[in-house]
Parts: sequence; structure tokens; C-alpha cells
Amino acid sequence: MTMAVAGMEMLKGAVDSHVHCCPHINARTVTVFDAVRAAAAAELRGLGLMDVFANSSGLAALAMRELGHLGVDVFGGIILEPYVGGVSARVVETALEMGYGPGTGARYVSLPCHHTKFMAEAEGRSAAYTESCLAIPLSGPLPDPLPEILDLIAAADAVFNTGHVSGAEALRVIDEAKVRGCERILSPAAYFTAEEAREAANLGAFVEFAFFVVSHATQVGQTMIDAEKHRFAPVTLESVAENIRAAGPERTVLSSDSGSYVLAPPPEAFREWLIMVESAGFGRADIATMVDSNPGTLFKVAPRAEAVDEADEIARNPG
Repeated sequence: MTMAVAGMEMLKGAVDSHVHCCPHINARTVTVFDAVRAAAAAELRGLGLMDVFANSSGLAALAMRELGHLGVDVFGGIILEPYVGGVSARVVETALEMGYGPGTGARYVSLPCHHTKFMAEAEGRSAAYTESCLAIPLSGPLPDPLPEILDLIAAADAVFNTGHVSGAEALRVIDEAKVRGCERILSPAAYFTAEEAREAANLGAFVEFAFFVVSHATQVGQTMIDAEKHRFAPVTLESVAENIRAAGPERTVLSSDSGSYVLAPPPEAFREWLIMVESAGFGRADIATMVDSNPGTLFKVAPRAEAVDEADEIARNPG
């Protein structure tokens, strides 16, 4: 007998734009191919691959070549950590073109998620390490090569992700990104104040709230980018709900930030997150906006295609 699981219907047509299933120094619950198959089984229409060690657009393009018949639009991008070349215009230029032909390059470019002053201070890193990390000045011109990077993102009409910086830094760089023509902007906002979330939305950005930081995963030290184990500070559901209401569901994206071995596999982690958000007082229409309409528009996710049975696909294309 198959047991009905509450909330699974909220995944139908959804886009989980933040999944860590690429190869990593930490254990993962799934491979990229596993994640795509699981997304297809849950009837998601889009899956975004994030990776601090590589440009995930190449893995996304590979997944689409191998499993595109399952009906899930898989996309990737680059997080400008030192391990992929750092905050570099050349790295961005390459990522935007890397795939299997036109249109398969990076759909997003993110500032570092770990190698920022904000995160280094939160993790209690050494002074020398912290000094080497990205910090966004709150006034005056942005340091090179950030202006050139923003110009490249704008020209490609890709998503600019502000990475893990402070709320004040995010607002500063969002403002400059808009001036330079970036129309697609996403800002992880779990650690923002409600006023910062509201201002980010007013500037034209989407704010993102992911399951990871409200989950038990914050209780476990993990090797996020190197041998040191660190934990994210836990965030309450109440503060996330306050920030969603400040920004408005129409400017909010929900994601699982799953794949780490301490969390359930991506579709289940995403389902748990949506149940929590619903319990905080958000209706199904608002949730659909935050997991379907908003990320779908932001990342140019294709409508869900009718899935083709994998065995039939292999029979038709044996090579």
C-alpha cells in the first residue's frame, strides 16, 4: 500500500533552484542523475545545481543530455569561490558559455557563499583568512572586477546572486547591479532584517529563503569548503515568515538548499520546507508563487515537458 504524504502536491510544477548534488568533499545524499530522477518522480519542473567547487552549468548540460526526456529543466551556474577561480571576469565569461551548445551556459552567477567577510566572521575564521575574503564597500565605487562582472551578467541576461554577504552589503550591490542593467537578481536573505528584505524587494531583487538554515542541519558541523567544520547559525521559522511578509511572496523564492548528507534527499527536504512555510500562515497560492512562478521566471525555466519513459528513450536512442 502506498502511503499518501502530506504536501507532496505542492511539489508538482515547482522549481527547486538550490540543490547541492554535485561532487563534494562532504557526503551527498544523491548524485546529479539521482536528483533529476527524484525531481521527475515528484513532478518538479526545474532543478538548479549549486556547487562551490565547480561551474555547475556543465553538469546541468550533461544531465539534460542524458535525462532531459524526464521533463525536468536542469540548470546550473557558478559561485565565485577561490576554488573555481575566484571573483574574476574571465571566470564569469567562461561560465556563461560553458555547456553543450548555445543556451546551455550558466543561468546564474553568484558572489561567494563562503569566502566572504560576512561568512568568515560568522564562522570565526582567522584574521588572515577573513582579510582575504570579499567585502562589499557600503559607499563609493565597487572594487574591480565587480563592475565588469555585473556588466557581463547583464549582457547575458543571467541571474545575479548576491551570495552570502550582510544585508547592508547586499543592498549596496543590488543597487549597483540594477544601475548596470541586471534585471534578474536573487539575494539569500535568511540573515536579513525585515527592513533589509523589504528594501531588497523594493530595489527589484527576489529574496531567497532555504530550508537548510531552519533545519537540524544547523546543529551539525560540516566541511563546507575545506577541512574545517563549521555550522550555520539557526534561523527561526518566525523570522523567515516576517521577512517573507516584508518582501512579499511576489518577490520571494523558496528552495531546499538540500543535498548535504545530514538532510533528507532533495524532494523530501523541499516538501518539509513547504509544509513549514504553510504552517506559518502562507496559503497554497502564495507558496505556488514562491516555488513555481518566481523561480521559473527568474531562471527562465521551461514549462514541464511530458516525461518519456526512460526505457523507451534508451530503446529509441541506443547510442
